[in-house]
Amino acid sequence: MAEDEFAPSGLNPTSAFLMLTVLEKDGISQKEIGQSLHLKPSTITRLIESLQAKGLLSSRQDGRMSLIYATDRGREMESQIHECWQKLRQRYNTILESQDDELSLQLNEVSNRLESAE
Repeated sequence: MAEDEFAPSGLNPTSAFLMLTVLEKDGISQKEIGQSLHLKPSTITRLIESLQAKGLLSSRQDGRMSLIYATDRGREMESQIHECWQKLRQRYNTILESQDDELSLQLNEVSNRLESAE
């Protein structure tokens, strides 16, 4: 279901979330991305390389750290990525027979609390 909603963007949901993470903090380190997304470094590297090949991200070495930046093309995709997330949320709400987005918002809040507790 998520793959279907993100198909118009040309991204899978994980890559889209990675893009949003970089857009939120341009110049973020790969380590920070991994911590934020709870993914292994090898997975983060693979996703970043894929997004670089699409011209959406660039990287720069700062000492031993690799800093990740959104390209102009990547920044242009931000609204489309948000739109895909919104459509997915609406689809989930329809399945859950919810009239509003309250459950999704509550789950997001719980997720944020768990992340800040780490």
